[in-house]
Amino acid sequence: MTTSSYQALIRAPGRNAPIVFSFHGTGGDEYQFAELVGQILPDAGLISPRGDISEFGALRFFRRTNEGSYDMEDLARRTEKMSSFIAAHKAANPGRAIYGLGYSNGANILASVLFRHTGLFDRAALLHPLIPWIPANVEQLKDRSILVTAGQRDPICPLPLTERLVDYFVKQKARVEACYHSGGHEIRPEELEALHAFLT
Repeated sequence: MTTSSYQALIRAPGRNAPIVFSFHGTGGDEYQFAELVGQILPDAGLISPRGDISEFGALRFFRRTNEGSYDMEDLARRTEKMSSFIAAHKAANPGRAIYGLGYSNGANILASVLFRHTGLFDRAALLHPLIPWIPANVEQLKDRSILVTAGQRDPICPLPLTERLVDYFVKQKARVEACYHSGGHEIRPEELEALHAFLT
């Protein structure tokens, strides 16, 4: 495990404050949610890794073969790499609450980590995730706090797949909340309100 596996923006937490891992969307970078996290949780620490895959110059956390279709072998490798990165930071901050926030591709890598290494996060917010497969059952998801947000007309992350993901979390007995807006792939104010309430 190493805390330097990714280039990352790191901000130390205040006393008793949580650490938030933020994961950007395709084409974003480690600064995408830094200001937002600071507004919601001013004393929180921040660890925001930069995706190490380039798709025609756009940063991502794992490869895909086309829109909505993932290179599952690469996803598995990248999930283990990210999990080790998170675990190393968690070990360096014993006893501190760990939150996750991911948007689009960042939500997908965060979800993939949750499926394999649930205990790394105390709560996780998945904004516009796209999980085109049905994950295996994970007993450790029971009582885990999870927020899922989406646009009802999102052309990149179809609503039925988001609803299926929410149903999956319900079946795992996670404490899942869902927030849908009438738009597309953009993050809207009602999502930010739900995120604020969820993280605080």
